[in-house]
Amino acid sequence: MSLYIIGFSLAWFLIINGKPKQPMRITILTLIAILIFQSCVPLRIAPNIDDYKISKGKRFKRSLSKRQMFIFDDPKEAEAFYNFVNIKFQLDHLAVYDDIPFKIDEQQYFFAWYEVEIPNKTLNLAPMLVHLAVGAALGDNDPLENYDSGNEIVRNGNWYIAIEVYNDLESDCLTDSSVFRESVLKYLRDLKKEYLATYNYNETVFKN
Repeated sequence: MSLYIIGFSLAWFLIINGKPKQPMRITILTLIAILIFQSCVPLRIAPNIDDYKISKGKRFKRSLSKRQMFIFDDPKEAEAFYNFVNIKFQLDHLAVYDDIPFKIDEQQYFFAWYEVEIPNKTLNLAPMLVHLAVGAALGDNDPLENYDSGNEIVRNGNWYIAIEVYNDLESDCLTDSSVFRESVLKYLRDLKKEYLATYNYNETVFKN
């Protein structure tokens, strides 16, 4: 972080004092060049989930419910999980997101799922530093005057599937106190494994 403070100090030096002498200009440009290679400041880093995690939905993403959720990385294309669920549970594109029925040992359950995006967010200072360096090299007394800001924030999307499970006896079957938690977790682990291993949904015979 001290490098960024130095960089901004140098930038203000260029702006306030105008064209520096040749030795000072070389020193400033060298330091700015170093800063360019260290100019991405992470503002938010998306979770890295190796297998899966159980988390309260709203804690993972504010738009989710307060139920405990089974969450895992989705490396596939958009709507891949939708197609998987639609064909596996023979939903015919009706109620594919909510109240999807399934059974474990003759006990009826339902699940709802959500496709969640959490982007990495970084502050990229390189464009501004390059602009300053070029301005300094040209002897520009006000290098920020013509700088077009607004491109410093860089986003890279990360997608997850979040699943909540409930039945007529419990509104949240993934809480620590749920008597159904272990059996539901096993079912969801198998469901995740089947989804990630399946690529041609239309030619696969699923067993519910």
